[in-house]
Amino acid sequence: MPFLNFETRHFSQEEIAAATDALQNLHTALTGKLASLTPEERQQYGSINEQNKLLVNKVNDYRNIDPQLSSPEVDWEEFSKDYKSRNFLESITNSLAELSRGLENAKILHDWDNYQASLIDYQYSVYRNDSGSTGFHTKVQEIKQFFGRTGSKDSGDATATTE
Repeated sequence: MPFLNFETRHFSQEEIAAATDALQNLHTALTGKLASLTPEERQQYGSINEQNKLLVNKVNDYRNIDPQLSSPEVDWEEFSKDYKSRNFLESITNSLAELSRGLENAKILHDWDNYQASLIDYQYSVYRNDSGSTGFHTKVQEIKQFFGRTGSKDSGDATATTE
């Protein structure tokens, strides 16, 4: 017998509502701060690499330790705001990425459970149809379309294809 129900941590209506509300609150809190870049703008501005982040961090350190060594041509108040915002956004995106990975992994397990249960139900339906039970023929015919044909032309075996 196959191992079923890898994921048994299900959501209550209250948990679904709380998560939905929290997500909506996050959207509301961040809406005015989000940027929309075209693919060309994303290419143009890109993302600074780790080496350049070290440069920005070192310049920020010097600004904080020895401000008299800083260029008067830089708007240091704006630099500081950008620096704080950038650190905050990186923290949020890292947290969201971790959350997203966990959610995606849980979804994969729920998908697997549903798929395995569906295979068992289909096998049961084929068995009942082959034994002459009424009502199963249409179900088997409709579900059969989701299976690829394998084997020789006359074998008639249907097996599931997975992604």
